[in-house]
Amino acid sequence: MPVADASQVISGVAERYASSLFELALEAGAIDAVAADLSRFQAMIDESDDLKRLVQSPVFTAEDQVKAIGALGEKAGFSAMVLNFLKVVASNRRLFAAPGMVAAYRQAVARHKGELTADVTTAHALSAEQETELKAALKSVTGKEVSISVTVDPSLLGGLIVKVGSRQIDTSLRTKLSTLKLALKEVG
Repeated sequence: MPVADASQVISGVAERYASSLFELALEAGAIDAVAADLSRFQAMIDESDDLKRLVQSPVFTAEDQVKAIGALGEKAGFSAMVLNFLKVVASNRRLFAAPGMVAAYRQAVARHKGELTADVTTAHALSAEQETELKAALKSVTGKEVSISVTVDPSLLGGLIVKVGSRQIDTSLRTKLSTLKLALKEVG
């Protein structure tokens, strides 16, 4: 299967699961609580190579994944709704799409609240003040409240990459250096 097709399949799976969870959370009046639990789960994946392996590897059985996710979720104090959701995802062998589900859920919440979501990749973690400034700058450009999802990628060296909908702004030092290198090759 070509890579683009694989990512579209994951995206479709993620959106269906996230949409179902969002509907349940909306009925229960718990959309923000569920979002907080999902964000903590995503942070755990980002911080743990073992958890990342459990989520991504087809080597683990559904039963192993359900047990591990259940224990992790209980220890982390996830709500029953999120814990059950993650167990269903694991038992259906869809845990590999969990990061996409988290992102799709965030987008559903933002749409519900009339907000835009910006995916921000930075070379270094942003301070609370920098996040506030970035949100204000994005609000002035888009005219809407913007929630941001920050990922740290040290390979950017400096600057940041901001994606809002189909628009992308790339001020990363890595991209600037690549562009300069290309320009120098053309001159030489």
